[in-house]
Amino acid sequence: MRLRLPRKYLLLILVTASVLLFDQGSKVYIDQVMRPGQSLMVIKDFFNITYVRNPGAAFGFLAGVKKEVIRPVFLVISLGAVVGILLFYRTIPARDYLSQVGFSLILAGAIGNLIDRLWRHEVIDFLDLHWQNTYHWPAFNVADASITIGVG
Repeated sequence: MRLRLPRKYLLLILVTASVLLFDQGSKVYIDQVMRPGQSLMVIKDFFNITYVRNPGAAFGFLAGVKKEVIRPVFLVISLGAVVGILLFYRTIPARDYLSQVGFSLILAGAIGNLIDRLWRHEVIDFLDLHWQNTYHWPAFNVADASITIGVG
């Protein structure tokens, strides 16, 4: 007996697995070749690779709260998001490929950062965008970018 998944679930698995591999692979690589706080210029006055360990939420929000308090909250929220995305995904029409890809990207990002919180107890960020010395966006990672693109 052969199990045949509908195409939209194959798309979910393919997109989510691809982004997860890229996200986790990039974080493992950064963790192995750099030390926290280290920064490498990629494009002068615009883009660096900067290794940051973020115990808080997006952009370091709540980073000052005790890990013992905030970690379980983040884990519950992340797990709830994953379950909610999977439940909502079931309702997306079979031909709505854009929504399927969007929710697959959001799912991949949520799982990627959840893995970090379970495995490392904090999230590794390293993509560092800035405009000369005028504006500096907080460091982020592939999972964060995936969520942002998926929502967009």
